[in-house]
Amino acid sequence: MIRNARGSDSEAICTIYNHYVLHSVITFEEQEVSVSEMHGRIVETSKDLPWLVFDNGESILGYAYASRWKSRCAYRFSVESTVYLSQDAIGNGIGSRLYKALIERLRDLSIHSIIGGIALPNAASVALHEKLGFEKVAHFKEVGRKMNRWIDVGYWEMVLQDAEQGATPDAFGADGL
Repeated sequence: MIRNARGSDSEAICTIYNHYVLHSVITFEEQEVSVSEMHGRIVETSKDLPWLVFDNGESILGYAYASRWKSRCAYRFSVESTVYLSQDAIGNGIGSRLYKALIERLRDLSIHSIIGGIALPNAASVALHEKLGFEKVAHFKEVGRKMNRWIDVGYWEMVLQDAEQGATPDAFGADGL
């Protein structure tokens, strides 16, 4: 079942995320995130944007969320998307299901553009984004360094609305923040 994340999910989300922090270059964080830090991230993000989990009734198998792309007001209709899965959930279609649910929630919020950043190479993430309709729009060479190597980052984008449709001026409230 896909549902909104709750504070009580923080520990399970940390377990999933910290695996990637410690054993991959998929995230550029290098130190484990504490449960209290993750709880704060969930609470802060969930004020305006969705943070979803895939709960099989026994455990959290993955999560997806959107965060603001940039802090300047004119970027308020664009978000960056994130999806992480537990190691035993990879390859079961859970990532696609989470991402599709996230996209629908963002569409309901009048978000115009979703941006996915991918540490490269990452064939599985590229395939997921392109399967869902994202297009590659940028490639930055050697912008991160982790595990004693330089890492490229590519950006994939999905535009949810025609430019003429626009979005409501208060997507994140009257001040746009």
